[in-house]
Amino acid sequence: METKKIPTSVYAEVTPNPNTVKFVANRVIMPFSRAIEFKTAEEVKNHAPLATQLFNFPFVQSLFFSTNFVSVTKTDAVDWDLLTMQVREFIQEYLLENEWAVVSIPEDDETEAATQQENKEAPKVGHAMPTNEIEEKIVEALDEYIRPAVESDGGAIDFKSFSDGKLEVVLRGSCSGCPSSVVTLKNGIETLMQNMIPQVKEVVAHEH
Repeated sequence: METKKIPTSVYAEVTPNPNTVKFVANRVIMPFSRAIEFKTAEEVKNHAPLATQLFNFPFVQSLFFSTNFVSVTKTDAVDWDLLTMQVREFIQEYLLENEWAVVSIPEDDETEAATQQENKEAPKVGHAMPTNEIEEKIVEALDEYIRPAVESDGGAIDFKSFSDGKLEVVLRGSCSGCPSSVVTLKNGIETLMQNMIPQVKEVVAHEH
């Protein structure tokens, strides 16, 4: 009996990073709202069947999954003009047959002790835990004013730390690895934060 296909369409969007293209589905592709990034095939394990298959393409360097899209970052060896349609069709075919692109979060399979230790540190993906009112305001501002724009470009931004007027954030997905977009984003965040939260004097953007 033929398997019933899941109605799905996928389109490609360019991003500020010339090596990254964002492939957007017309439906949710993960059973949770947390964004996940894979730098190597080894990191995927059994968490993301689509990621495992995409890493079989020799030009795929890293993958970033969010609610309804996957950002694919390629190597410099080949141009997206030759790849975009092939990758888009591949992702669409997978999603026609499978409900989820990512089925579990990588941290879920670590031991409880390791998880407890991780909770004391900044999580791999997602904001570090705010420890005071200023940090809470920073996280709220990032989520309301910065994150939507970054996600529309196929990336993510997370709060890392705040100390002595210096705000540190982590850039992932298409934001990472593109010097011009990092500088533009850093300057924009710095201006916004300094206007909204006077205690912020400087923004440092780390690439994941």
